[in-house]
Amino acid sequence: MTEVLAEGDPPAPATTAAEDRRRRVIDAAFELGAERGYDAVQMRDVSASANVSLATIYRYFSSKDHLLAAAMTEWTAKLQSRVAQSPPRGATAADQLVDVLNRACRAMARQPKLSAALVRALSSPDAGVQESAAQVQGQIAQMAEPILADLEPSVRSDVLAVLGHVWYSTLVAWASGRSDFDAVMVELERAVRVLVEPYEHRSGGAPRS
Repeated sequence: MTEVLAEGDPPAPATTAAEDRRRRVIDAAFELGAERGYDAVQMRDVSASANVSLATIYRYFSSKDHLLAAAMTEWTAKLQSRVAQSPPRGATAADQLVDVLNRACRAMARQPKLSAALVRALSSPDAGVQESAAQVQGQIAQMAEPILADLEPSVRSDVLAVLGHVWYSTLVAWASGRSDFDAVMVELERAVRVLVEPYEHRSGGAPRS
C-alpha cells in the first residue's frame, strides 16, 4: 500500500542503492568478524557475502581496517540508541557513566571475536580508520555529555578525552589476551571515579536525568 502524503509534506527519504550496498557490505563484515575474527574478514569474502563488487567496496572503504572501523561506528550508534531508550542508572554522574561503560563492555563481551577485530582495526594508521575512530569518540561523547552536563565544558572535554584513552588501552590489552573484560571494567570504573567524583564532591550536585 502506497502512503499518500498531505499537500506540502516532504517525501519520506528513500534508501538509495548506494546506501543499500554500503549497508550490505558492513553487515557482511560484521558476520564474518563475529564468526571467525579479524583474519576472516577478507574483502573478497565480504564481496561474495554482500553481493557487491570489490571495486565498489573499495570506493566506499580504503581497506579492510577502514571497513571494520566503519562497522564500529555502526555498533556504537546501536549502543547510543539503547542508552537513549533506557537512561543510565545511578545516584551520581559517576555511577551513571559507569553504567553506560558497563553496558558497552557487556555488549562487546557477547561478541568477542568481532570486538577483537574492531579493536585491532582501530589501531591502523589508515586515514579512513582515523575518521571512523573520531566518529566513535564523538558518539561516546554524546552519550556521556548529558551525564556530565554540570561540569565546565573544558573539564568535561578533558574527562572524556582521558576516559577515551583508558578505554582504548584496556581494550587493546584485552584483545591481545593480556586481560579479560572484568579487568577492562575495573580500570574504566577506577578512571571514572578518579576523574568525575572530585568535581561532584566539590559542587555537591546530583546528576541530571
